[in-house]
Amino acid sequence: MKLHDPVAPDDALADWRIADEPWYAPVGGEVAAFEAAHARGLPLMLKGPTGCGKTRFVEHMAWRLGLPLITVACHEDLSAGDLIGRFLLDGQGTRWQDGPLTRAVRHGAICYLDELVEARADTTVLIHPLTDARRQLPLAATGELLHAHPDFRLVVSYNPGYHGVHKSLKASTRQRFTALEFGYPDAAREAAIVMHECGVDEGIAKQLVTLAERTRRLAGDALDEGASTRMLIHAGLLIAEGLAPRTACLQAVAVPLSDDPEVVSALTALVDACIV
Repeated sequence: MKLHDPVAPDDALADWRIADEPWYAPVGGEVAAFEAAHARGLPLMLKGPTGCGKTRFVEHMAWRLGLPLITVACHEDLSAGDLIGRFLLDGQGTRWQDGPLTRAVRHGAICYLDELVEARADTTVLIHPLTDARRQLPLAATGELLHAHPDFRLVVSYNPGYHGVHKSLKASTRQRFTALEFGYPDAAREAAIVMHECGVDEGIAKQLVTLAERTRRLAGDALDEGASTRMLIHAGLLIAEGLAPRTACLQAVAVPLSDDPEVVSALTALVDACIV
């Protein structure tokens, strides 16, 4: 495995180091903004719709900075123990096993909490001491006060447009972060991304982007969200595999976007109008 630097045999984060550059097409000043936050050790929040490239951006920046990346997909059942760790019983007795957040804090990695708003409120509070000048993680179970490794960085993401009034981050959490706003790329850039990721021709890529733009106009009405760039890439990969464009778009875009038969029917009509 080729890495930026040789990995010591006892490297506790070897499995989380990124060997090859994840391709990412910048859309503004987000790379410089991330690097500035990193230089000062500031926690960073990425806000934007599903599938617009937030996770790929974090992967790219971890590779660019030569830091391991530990990603946690947050969900409503995520407990403090899932993040921090717990005691396990094995043949040798009881032993402590670090969770992903503790591992990143202890050894020095980017910890990326994807869709933080999905986590339970009592779990979210755990990160507060890591987001200010203290940079500490109290481990009540072991009685340890863990001071963050100099290379530890905390990045979180969430989709405020989708969650709306139903779920949101508390101000006490949100204001601890610097933030970057993400959106879908402009049409030309999005088509270029689809072409690069899927290997489809420009004509197909443009049709896919047109379809996505039309579904996005339905967001907040018939749909929670329109088609993401990720969905277009899925459609493009199916097309590159030989599936008919219309069939690929139904499979990757129209059917996944809604369970409502009438909405799926309307989306099918959009596919027929955009994909030739």
